[in-house]
Amino acid sequence: MNKGILFSVLVGVALTITGCVNTVDNRTRVGVPFVKDQMAARYERPMPEVFEAAKRAVTAYGTLNNESTLLASSNSVRIVEGKVNQRTVWVRVEAVEPRITEVTVQCRTQWGGRDLEVAHEVEKRVALELVR
Repeated sequence: MNKGILFSVLVGVALTITGCVNTVDNRTRVGVPFVKDQMAARYERPMPEVFEAAKRAVTAYGTLNNESTLLASSNSVRIVEGKVNQRTVWVRVEAVEPRITEVTVQCRTQWGGRDLEVAHEVEKRVALELVR
């Protein structure tokens, strides 16, 4: 009897801890909410140039799966999605001003956990690709 109660409590706690998280491409995924999973930076470069650097950065570390444009926002927003070290990485490239572009990198593990180290590596790689 005690094992059944303990199992029920553990399942309840697991369901409470996991939930849905919003990604930078305005979608939701299963994951652990309320934890920081994004790195952001701004660059004084035009958006198309930063977007190309973001694609090269994801390709340098892993596989580029998808690139898209968000049409629902007022600013010009492009998204790069890929796999790096078996993590899903999203890179949001948004034109804040004509010559200032913001890059937000989000990284989640297969089970919905965060990986800030990979997000930070990809974000810094975008900067390195802009120097080339």
